[in-house]
Formats: sequence, C-alpha cells, structure tokens
Amino acid sequence: MLGWTPLQRVVLEAVQNRLPRSSRAFCYQRGSSLRRAYATTTSYNGFDSEVTDVAVLGGGITGLASAYYLAQQLPHSKITLFEGSSRLGGWLRSQQVDVGNGKVVFEQGPRNLRPTRPNGWVTLDLVKSLGLEDEVIMTSKQSVAAQNRFIYYPNHLVRMPGPGSSLLPTVFTVLQEPVFRGFISASLSEPTKSRGVLEDESIGSFISRRLRPELADNIVSALIHGIYAGDIYQLSIRSVFPFLFHAEKIRGSIAVAIFEGLRLRWPQDVSLEAQWAKSPPVSEKMQAIRESSVFTFRRGIGQLATELETKLREFPNVDIRLQTAVEKLELERTADSEKIGLVSRSRPESSEHPTKNSFTHVVSTISGKALHNAVRRTPMMCMLAQTPAVTVMVVNLYFSNPSILPVRGFGYLLPRSLPFEQNPERALGVVFDSDASIGQDELPGTKVTVMLGGHWWDDWQAYPDEEMGASMAKAILKRHLGISDEPRAVRVGLQKECIPQYVVGHHERMALGHVALQSFNGRLRVAGSSYTGVGLNDCVRSARNVVTGLVEGRKQDTGLESFTKGNGPTLGT
Repeated sequence: MLGWTPLQRVVLEAVQNRLPRSSRAFCYQRGSSLRRAYATTTSYNGFDSEVTDVAVLGGGITGLASAYYLAQQLPHSKITLFEGSSRLGGWLRSQQVDVGNGKVVFEQGPRNLRPTRPNGWVTLDLVKSLGLEDEVIMTSKQSVAAQNRFIYYPNHLVRMPGPGSSLLPTVFTVLQEPVFRGFISASLSEPTKSRGVLEDESIGSFISRRLRPELADNIVSALIHGIYAGDIYQLSIRSVFPFLFHAEKIRGSIAVAIFEGLRLRWPQDVSLEAQWAKSPPVSEKMQAIRESSVFTFRRGIGQLATELETKLREFPNVDIRLQTAVEKLELERTADSEKIGLVSRSRPESSEHPTKNSFTHVVSTISGKALHNAVRRTPMMCMLAQTPAVTVMVVNLYFSNPSILPVRGFGYLLPRSLPFEQNPERALGVVFDSDASIGQDELPGTKVTVMLGGHWWDDWQAYPDEEMGASMAKAILKRHLGISDEPRAVRVGLQKECIPQYVVGHHERMALGHVALQSFNGRLRVAGSSYTGVGLNDCVRSARNVVTGLVEGRKQDTGLESFTKGNGPTLGT
C-alpha cells in the first residue's frame, strides 16, 4: 500500500512536530522520496542478493544471537560484529561478588527467563545449541517464588492470587484488600462494555474504560513497573498487551475471549510450532526446564552472553570489533552491484580517521534512535527514533541472615497509586533473589534487589550517585519490610535508557519504519528491544526471525514485517 492511513498521517505529523527543525525535512519527504523508494524496492531486481558479507550492529544479547545464527547458517559468509563499548552482553550484567566466606551472584539486568512458548522455547533451543543445559537453575511452579508474588499497597504487602492459591482465601483477599477495590463488579460488567473505536490507546485508558481506573492504578501499573518500568498512561495497549487489544476488537470483551480459551496466533508462530512438532523429543532436563516457572544459570543470566561470545570467537568467519562506533550507513549502487557502505570509528581514539567498509547486508540491533542517526538522510527513518527509553537504578544487597525477610516469595511491586510517604524514593519494586534463584550462591543468606526510577525519573537532570542509591534502597527495605540490618555487600548500578517504551502509536510508527527500511532492498534489517519486545526471550526470537528471513532470501523482510497488514495475529484456540 503506497498511501497513508488516517492514523499514519496523525502519527507522522506528531513525530514531525517533536523533531528538531533541522530533522523535519527528512520526514517531509514522505510524499515523494519515500514513495519512490518503495517503488524502487519492488522493481529493482537486477542485483545479486547473495549474502556474503554481513555486519551486525550492537553486541547485546540480540546482536550476539544474530551473529551466532548467521555464523551457523552461513558458514561461508563473513560476519562482522560492531560494538561501541569495551564489552559484549549489553544489559546482561551478572557479577560474582566475594562476600568473605564465598561468592554470591548479583544481577544488574535481567535475572531469569520464562520458558513459555513460543519465544521462551526459542531461547531454550539456543541454550541447548550452546551446551548450557547443565548450567541451568530452575525454579519450579510449586516453589514459594512462583506462588508468592506481592504488591505493596497502601502500607503492607498483599499476596496476588495465582498458582497455589486456594479459592476461599483468594475470595477473602479480593473482598478485603483495598488494592482490589471494585475488581469483582468491574469483571462482571466488562462483557457489557462497548468496543473502543481507537486504533490504539494507553494501557491506563484501556483498563480504566473496560474495568475501573482504580484497577489500572493499583494493579496494572505495578505489573508494568516490573516489566517496563514505565507509565501506563503513556504505554500502548496494542503493543504491550496485544491479546487484550485484539480480544476487544474481535470478541468485544476480554472476559469472553478468556472464557472461550482464545489466544493470539502470529503467522510466524504457526510455522515454528509445526517445526517443533516434527522435532525429536527433548531430553528429560530440557523438558523439566520447559515445565518450570523461570530459569537462570549458575553464574547468572550473563552466562548466556558469555557463552555466545566464546562460541563466536571460535568461528573462523566471525570478526568482533569492540569499541567501534558505527557513524554512517548508506546504500551504494554501481552498474552491477549493490551494497551498504558503513563508516565506523574506533574508540577511545575518537580523533582517529573513520574507516569505510562495504557489506552485502546489515543487521542492526542498536536502538532505533542510534540507527536513525546513522541513516538520517533516509526518508521516514525518523519513525524508528521515536521510541523513548527509561533509566533504572539497580541496587543489589546481600545480608548474612538467611531469615531476614518477613515473607517468602519472588518479591513485590509498587503501584503508581502508592502514597508518596510510602515511596518517596520512587522505587519500582523489590526482588527476593535468594528465593527466586536458589542454587546460585556459595553460602546461605538473603539477597534482594531494589529497582528505582524508570518513568518516575523521566524529567530528572541528574541521578543519585552510588552512595545515595544504596541509602535509598536500605530506606525502602526498612520502611516496607522492617529490615534494619546493614548488608554485607552492596552493588549499585545506573542503567541509562535501558528499557525502550512502546508508547501509544508504536505499531503505526513501526509499520512506517518498515516501509522506510524497504528502501534498502532487504539489505538493512532490524532486531532487538526497540521494536518487537523488551524481554530477553523477545530479543532472541527477533534475532532468529531476522536471520531466518535473510537466509531464506525474503527480500521484503525488514524485521518489522509483523507490523504490516496481513502479518498480524489472529485470535483462535
């Protein structure tokens, strides 16, 4: 489709108004340059599309997985991985800390994985390929961490109904606890609510409309704090909770869709499920992991990135370039060839002259904003730059006392409606790591992680230093859990712009970004948390998808094809 839908025009105009004046000219070319680029994509078939020399931008988990899949499936192609920092792994930051009588594992990024299908199974396939099965530590669905998850409201911990909950205690909790006020009446009346007419809206608006504003503020905001560290009145219901969005659109009710046992089925998921159906049975260990609640590794989740790096360095066709920033990408055409020119510069020698290389294909796993800066003269690429990200401070604490927590479980989250005096530090949640990842540490004790900031810190010009961060975390633990002991070990990390925010309109922006990327004739593709999911499983799945499309020669693929008409999900059993 060469024309724009009304919503796409609205999104386009909104993006243009937010861009610096110097950048708006690129987006205003949509009526001519972009359409010409799109037409070129479908008619420019004279070039050799053989994948012989691939650049992977970014050395986080998506970049590492992309390079690994490429090296496996294209052993005769050269793979070059560019990473701007001095280390690989991105936000996977696991550290074994010596606390005197042994070591404990502190996680500054993701800490565990869910083995849910299909994305979780894709990660498990990668785990098996890397030979990491015996390094996996599982948390069973019968564990206290799986069955006990809390929200702190208004001044105490409230256990959320879930696995292992008995009917009568659950009913009593829902009736008595203020956090659930209005839940029963809202649930009963939800099927009678009329369908929404918008193509997208915020999570807060959607839940308030279909249920009650109190449930959005008290429960859903806490859940979003734990996943996105984001604001429910900014994040998109369509992109963050697609099942809820499509349940209303197709069945007219969330409750009806759940009662009928419906689930979203994406076209690419159907083919993946068919492959698994034909695969030989997995090992007993792998089957146990599939049936667990969550899993991690003995040396932390960062062990996945470390093993990927180790394997990549063993491939003779892989070149890893650390401290090398990509400054520019552009499509280069000659009479008989087409490639992408890539300009990079080594760090920290920023004064060094840039290096120019050419590649048949590029897989970008860096942020949409960073990619836009590299290809800024491509029309409409500005759409990819409109995904903001939040900053989170992570504070790990280890206490020698193994019984210091008043309750056992996975941890607790803090809703936006929590009174200020209960959360002046603007914390997002607390994870009880010693319950959530049993078996990682060499000695007993209590290990917790406090997460601060997120959307609460969006307007902050400066952030707390490590000493202040530790003090804030200890204040939260004392106020909420009554812990006044001094921790034996503390680690504080500030993760700047670490979680992309899929704000309202994300789906339409990605659809427009797909069209913009097609001007590269399939030679530039994207994957990673800026686009199709912020979780680690999502990132691995996006890496697999983009490499599969490249290997199979699907020239129209960009990594964003799931946002186009005809490639979306269906609701079925």
